[in-house]
Amino acid sequence: MTDVLDLIQQHMDQLSKSERKVAAAILASPETAIHTSIASMARLADVSEPTVNRFCRSIQCKGFPDFKLRLAQSLATNGSFVRREIAPSDDIGTVVEKVVHSTISSLQDLERQIDLHSLRLATDILCGADRIHFYGLGASGPVAYDALNKFFRLGIPVEASTDYLMQKMTAAMAGPNHAFVVISYTGRTQPLIEVAGEAAANGGRVIALTTPGSPLSDVATVTVGIPARENTDIYTPMVSRLLHLTLIDILLSGVTLAKGDEVEENFKRVKGALASTRRLT
Repeated sequence: MTDVLDLIQQHMDQLSKSERKVAAAILASPETAIHTSIASMARLADVSEPTVNRFCRSIQCKGFPDFKLRLAQSLATNGSFVRREIAPSDDIGTVVEKVVHSTISSLQDLERQIDLHSLRLATDILCGADRIHFYGLGASGPVAYDALNKFFRLGIPVEASTDYLMQKMTAAMAGPNHAFVVISYTGRTQPLIEVAGEAAANGGRVIALTTPGSPLSDVATVTVGIPARENTDIYTPMVSRLLHLTLIDILLSGVTLAKGDEVEENFKRVKGALASTRRLT
């Protein structure tokens, strides 16, 4: 029997907007879902009770009771998932265990679930771009600057922006050979949705590093990511940032391999420029 958590992720793109709200509420706190009634689940997701039942049937469950049973079985065999959320009563040893296990599990999820077709399409867009823009806000901002630090070595103009007004202006100047990599774990950050939509409307190619099926994903040319499991409503994103840094490294590696000798000389020149800054032992 397929793991019900995997079923949610596999069907995320096929769920209706209201059903995705149920999925998000469950993924944010699966333990709560096990012990709640259908009425409480509906209130938690801000949907109707029939919507909860439709969600259950959409992921191949007979109804909410069947879903809860399968969710309990899933969590019993996926301990790293159930222990993701840090509680106020946790000691430092428990915090270490939860953070490390959560990170390992999330990276394994990324490897197993990432859409390789979307990844290839994103790589092709970056390879054909005359200019690459990286957009991020809040916790996604450092990821955008990390991407800038790596992608400029390709020898094409690259910029990173964490300023909404600058993002608006550069999106307004988008062209068909401009690539925009927009980073948002939840895909619900309204300013990023707006600038991504504007860049696309002006002819730019938008790569969203975000949750598939999110509002940001809806306006992007291609989405690279996996469904969100981390609760970012209260806590600062932790694992999500590492996933996005990993995705940046994957995309850079893909573009580097595709361009081959074209960029190899650039990497050598950058390395050579840094040689004099290293202290010899």
